[in-house]
Amino acid sequence: MATNRDTIKGSYPLPVYNYRVEIDGRSIAFSEVSGLSMAFETKTYKESPTDGTQAPRVMQMPMQATPPTITLKRGIVRGGERLMELYNWLKSIQSNVVDKKDITISLCDETGTPVIQWLVMDAFPKKLDAPSFTAESNDAAIESMELVADRIMISAAS
Repeated sequence: MATNRDTIKGSYPLPVYNYRVEIDGRSIAFSEVSGLSMAFETKTYKESPTDGTQAPRVMQMPMQATPPTITLKRGIVRGGERLMELYNWLKSIQSNVVDKKDITISLCDETGTPVIQWLVMDAFPKKLDAPSFTAESNDAAIESMELVADRIMISAAS
């Protein structure tokens, strides 16, 4: 079976390192994105037997959607407003203003063209973690923010 470049390109999985994150249409660099999960709560129902058996019939039924929790991580760098942007977003919740934003995460091909996109709808910050500090390490300082969203939609990029 002959394999050409286009066949390989179309059948191999995309690497996870080539992604782009946009918050309200503004591109922001993150070192890690996790939690793009969609799930439903379930409920167990038991019915009385109708076929003459003694055991009840047990069924699992979907209930309401579980709100997704997305985690964004990035290195702390020098640079005025960029340094404070996640903190300021979280701080706006403290003053009883919920600034919900849409977030687009695009997985890109080798040319940087989006192939698939996750649209996180109406997200707001729930938690901001400062980096862990230790004198015995020279690791990068990474901050982490947890977001709660209303829902996630997936689409193939055009």
